[in-house]
Amino acid sequence: MTDILVPLEQEGTKAVVRQWLKKLGDTVAEHDPLVELETDKVSVEVPAPAAGVLQEILLNADAEAGPGAVLGRLGELDEPGATTQASPPSHGSPDQRLSKPAPPLALSPAVRRAVKESGVDPATIAGSGRGGRITRADVDQAAVTRSAPVAVEAVQPAEIAGTRRPIAPPPSRAAGTARDIPHDRMRRAIAENMLNSVTVAPHVTAVFEADFSAIMAHRKRHKAAFERAGANLTFTAYMVQACVAAMRAAPTVNSRWYEDRLEVYDDVSIGVGTALGDKGLIVPVLHRAQDLSLMGVAARLTEMTARAREGRLTGEEVRGGTFTLSNHGVSGSLFASPVIIAQPQSAILGVGKLEKRVVVREVDGVDTIQIRPLAYVSLTIDHRVLDGHQTNTWLSAFVDHLERWPLETA
Repeated sequence: MTDILVPLEQEGTKAVVRQWLKKLGDTVAEHDPLVELETDKVSVEVPAPAAGVLQEILLNADAEAGPGAVLGRLGELDEPGATTQASPPSHGSPDQRLSKPAPPLALSPAVRRAVKESGVDPATIAGSGRGGRITRADVDQAAVTRSAPVAVEAVQPAEIAGTRRPIAPPPSRAAGTARDIPHDRMRRAIAENMLNSVTVAPHVTAVFEADFSAIMAHRKRHKAAFERAGANLTFTAYMVQACVAAMRAAPTVNSRWYEDRLEVYDDVSIGVGTALGDKGLIVPVLHRAQDLSLMGVAARLTEMTARAREGRLTGEEVRGGTFTLSNHGVSGSLFASPVIIAQPQSAILGVGKLEKRVVVREVDGVDTIQIRPLAYVSLTIDHRVLDGHQTNTWLSAFVDHLERWPLETA
């Protein structure tokens, strides 16, 4: 038997079995796609590690699949019984069948914590999640139901003064019509990642203002040439190169925090947040951005954005980021705080809406009133890693690089 394993590298995300692409008993060749996994970032296909017959499926659709977990097993092509379509039903007596231990319930980490804290037996809970899975809300409701007899009138004054408290009933639905929209896998995974980040890392945000006059002039002069080469010259491409320049001024920003060490990277691998409409957000990674020209950055961003919105990114294309850029201004926001850090990275850049503003500029010693294209740029840091000095040094270098962009450089 050959084990079919979940890939070990998943960049800290949880995988869920989306669907099996083969049935029990199917003959497969080596590298044939067997099962599709989905994380908050990407869907990936797990190929057959060898030729054989799909003999066992251990994790079915909607089951969580941690790195290295066994999804199923392949039998040899000539193995007796290898073409069995499914496990045969038990033909023992009813008593014999009932005496078999029930398979363990598949509970998410959040649900396991809730069960442990509440003391509720998960076997007594009817799951409301997809496929009957037990959710955190199911556990909370079960805890409330179990404690329902403890009403306010039944609690003695001495108990009120002590540690015992009546458990409030669950809130009733608001008046008016409403529709329930179940959380999909991506939304649940994003929620868990965001909560984890603000829980473990003290977020601090510094804000500067950047003048985009120089890069707007450069873009106007070179955009058509980039398009002829198949690259869309966006403001994000300039921001990526400005990030690389800023890393030279404050290298510690390009790092990852671990409990026993800080990893500071020479390669600048920048994740670029890409909105998927109501489906959420995905962050493809521009690896080794320090080795790319502006044309190289623009071409790679054009390709990655298209692949992200078509759902064709590979696992490698969303792994290995050392820093993240969120250009949230494209949807109209002037400023966002904090832009949540992608753990275990140490910082994330937020860029607000570009708009014309009236400013005072000194020209030949005289104050003048000018109209300039400006945007707020923010760096949200993990305060365990970075302090105000490195943060402001980085932002100063980032803004300076944008504002001094040479007109002819491509």
